[in-house]
Amino acid sequence: MQAVALYQSSIGKKAIMAVTGLIWIGYVAVHMYGNLKVFQGALYFNEYAEGLRHLGEPVFGFRHLLTVARLVLVASLAAHVWAAVSLYNQARNARPSNYESKRIVQANYASLTMRWGGTVILLFILFHLAHLTWGVPGVHNDFELGNAYNNLVYGFQSLPVVIIYLVALVALGFHLFHGTWSLFQTLGLNNKSVEPLLRSLAWILAIGVPVGFAAVPLAVLFGMVTL
Repeated sequence: MQAVALYQSSIGKKAIMAVTGLIWIGYVAVHMYGNLKVFQGALYFNEYAEGLRHLGEPVFGFRHLLTVARLVLVASLAAHVWAAVSLYNQARNARPSNYESKRIVQANYASLTMRWGGTVILLFILFHLAHLTWGVPGVHNDFELGNAYNNLVYGFQSLPVVIIYLVALVALGFHLFHGTWSLFQTLGLNNKSVEPLLRSLAWILAIGVPVGFAAVPLAVLFGMVTL
């Protein structure tokens, strides 16, 4: 019963957001690092992409660990969105509706950024999957299964697509900063002695990860990475 009560409480939902957010922070940082391998050429990048499917061999089979990772990411994202929506509705219902306009005006910048930025990121994830993972016609018309390098280069030769990625990366930067800072507080890791270090880490993630991601589509667009 105590576990159920904690799960339904604001503290429990914030803890869920913190833990699932930490999982996704780790993922985007590793994913960004992997994307930068495109600068080492088509052969190296395709070998890296194919190597992800063989992680853990021979102990684990083909795509086993990759599938587990995807399931964890999907579950984490679903829990993160659920907790965020639940906390928002809980806060919204805490006051009578005639105070709603005043409450929105007084909402702090971080919460508004997280809410709208999170929506942009969620929509972008769907676009990104359709673009470079599933190769949905109309989103990526030159998709070739198993040729990650060509898919990436062809995919980022479109200026509108690059703009979509850059807008999403701006939202990701804000989300990473406020999210990282919030999870430190939620998990009780923040105090005066480590606050400067944690704030610096939040800034490093908020700037370094989006810049690392942005380097790839911009390099393709400006002809630095070609077929």
